[in-house]
Amino acid sequence: MTQRTRRSTLTLIAFTGVLAVAACAPSSDDDTSGSGGGDGKRTTLTVWSWRVEDEAAYNKIFDAYEAKNEGVTVDFKPFKATEYNKILATGLAGSDGPDVPQVRSYGQVEPTIASGALVPLDGKVDLSGWDENVVNSAKSKADGKLYSVPLARQTVQMFYNKGLFEKNGITEAPATWADFTAAGDKLLAGGVTPIAVGAKDDWTLPIVHEVLAAPRFGGAAFQKEVLSGQKSFTDPNFVASIDVFKQLTKYFPKNVTGVAVTDAQTLFSAEKAAMFPGGSFDMAVLKKANPGIDLGVFEVPAPAGSPEDKTTTPGWADGNFAVNSKSPHQEEALKLVTWMSTKEFGQMVADEVKQISAVPGVTYNDPLLKQMAENYEKNPSPYLLLTDFRYGTPSGTDLMGKGAQQLLLGSKTAAQVAADIDTGVKTWFKPTP
Repeated sequence: MTQRTRRSTLTLIAFTGVLAVAACAPSSDDDTSGSGGGDGKRTTLTVWSWRVEDEAAYNKIFDAYEAKNEGVTVDFKPFKATEYNKILATGLAGSDGPDVPQVRSYGQVEPTIASGALVPLDGKVDLSGWDENVVNSAKSKADGKLYSVPLARQTVQMFYNKGLFEKNGITEAPATWADFTAAGDKLLAGGVTPIAVGAKDDWTLPIVHEVLAAPRFGGAAFQKEVLSGQKSFTDPNFVASIDVFKQLTKYFPKNVTGVAVTDAQTLFSAEKAAMFPGGSFDMAVLKKANPGIDLGVFEVPAPAGSPEDKTTTPGWADGNFAVNSKSPHQEEALKLVTWMSTKEFGQMVADEVKQISAVPGVTYNDPLLKQMAENYEKNPSPYLLLTDFRYGTPSGTDLMGKGAQQLLLGSKTAAQVAADIDTGVKTWFKPTP
């Protein structure tokens, strides 16, 4: 059986018996007693991930690694994203987990670190010169140590259909808030839904909030102020940023709280909506759904009344790779994870996975990916409720998601939503002056 055939077979097993796979040994039927090299012995490293859609890309990436590391086979096993957390926790708790697990970031990786399942990487992997916001995603709040290597940077921005814009007399992306609302009015008049939002799925609403209103609450400047305790989520600018939902409701699909995010994507891909507020991870989905769409991206202009009249691209690290503390192949696993911090790996992530790499200095052949990466470099802002307010329950993103739904339904005001967020996070969050 060839290496690629073996991988495909294992992946088929993953789909037909996902929970059963969690109990399978991390090694294949190769001899894994050796440490690789030219002694005839082989080491198989298993890498688990929730990115089923990236399997072919990762197989290509790991083929390149194997070609330079004789005696090592990397077995990539993707699982359904909705089932992955449970599968990974089960695997790491026993002796049959992956050698290299893909782990969540920021607050979502904290429980995994607290369980002792991951090897500290301080002094073993060098991330100096990396974006601080990205590196923080891989560290523990409890001890400040590094436990993983960030894979990708996600950014949020407005996708738009250039053809629909032109058809409705909009010649370029809006440069001011007045341009933005004027474009919405023209699209409405032309029978086109201006902004495809799927508010039935509350998890997407904090993303929509960042796309539409990060400048309104102050972006990175507000992050520093709220983390230090100088401001809270009841700050008038933050309240006003939530109220942007209300201001723009007429541009959303009718009965928006009954529209799923997949419906919103379909509305945009079918060219019945002109804009879609989403993450860089949405690009491949939108292009696949309609390869002929003339897709563009832009930073939404600062809403009227913003602390600064400048655009911003919010971002965060998404998906990190770590070393399982119970792996029988610690040395080889660490070598693979260390390679994941190199420009060689980062470039392959950009070229094959079509993501904005966490590794500095990577170049992008895809023009949209390049534009999103450059926008973030020029005007970076943290996706605040994810990067800093997912370390406890209730999380900032959960509170914003539910609150924004209530706002759109008319059951709460922006001030009430902001107060709920402030009260909720203060049950566990303590500012650091």
